[in-house]
Amino acid sequence: MNITSQIKQPIFNEMELFEKKFYESMTSKVALLNRITYYIVNRKGKQMRPMFVFLTAKMVSGGVVNERTYRGASVIELIHTATLVHDDVVDDSNRRRGFFSINALWKNKIAVLVGDYLLSKGLLLSIDNGDFDLLKIISVAVREMSEGELLQIEKARRLDITEDVYYEIIRKKTATLIAACCALGAKSVIEDDIQVENMCKFGELIGMAFQIKDDLFDYSEEAIGKPTGIDIKEQKMTLPLIHVLNTCTPQEKKWLINSIKNHNKDKKRVKEVIAFVKNNNGLAYAENKMVQFQQEALSLLGNYPDSEFKGALTLMVNYVIERKK
Repeated sequence: MNITSQIKQPIFNEMELFEKKFYESMTSKVALLNRITYYIVNRKGKQMRPMFVFLTAKMVSGGVVNERTYRGASVIELIHTATLVHDDVVDDSNRRRGFFSINALWKNKIAVLVGDYLLSKGLLLSIDNGDFDLLKIISVAVREMSEGELLQIEKARRLDITEDVYYEIIRKKTATLIAACCALGAKSVIEDDIQVENMCKFGELIGMAFQIKDDLFDYSEEAIGKPTGIDIKEQKMTLPLIHVLNTCTPQEKKWLINSIKNHNKDKKRVKEVIAFVKNNNGLAYAENKMVQFQQEALSLLGNYPDSEFKGALTLMVNYVIERKK
């Protein structure tokens, strides 16, 4: 049994039912929209976000989920899917998880409108059922994700990212949605704000580790679905590079910045930058930080009694930093 199936095991029935409810939550009277949403549903990824919602809910409540938990998971997945559709338009990307992206098949205008539709369906699912507490958690996450993306674009133009700014970017861009999943899961079944906050922090820490792992893939030789050096080509400042920029000599720093600004399309130069970052402790430093976030997340689970749900969440935390793609 692969690791994802192991994680899913304690919530297998919930995930089966969730898929039906999720598809229903997307339906429309417009045939074109239904065709596109059918395409989206049949090309789903690992569904880690709904898994976080259900596992967190069951861990904090001793195995209970309810209709609010299903709605929370659907809202998160609707909004996550909307952001992916919009991201592919922004990045002019033609592929998503090995399949054609929505914009590649139906063009940008339709892709943007589909993203807007999914976002509004998510918000209305909460409003129509009076889940205003869940809606607040999700709305804050959407705002933070937009801010994170814009902060990254602003900083990439000037290449002046400090480590603290990098953490702020990845917290908003990636970690905030996983934090929302865990907070939502807890909030759907219990009223204890301290535990909800605890789970929110847990999700944020996993999200930070997840993004650092993603950034490390840019320096990997393995086939992971994105070419090596793509972040450098796109002038994205990630932790291995930021650390090396802050610790190398002024001469080397000048060469690095010049390489990223003016020679990022030159394959040979990009390879030299990757080698330089590797040889100057950039990867080891980032890996160390990633493990710190992971350990901090695991320590937050220590407050809960052992259960299959806690075990699955522990597996999930370890999978985040051990995954190969």
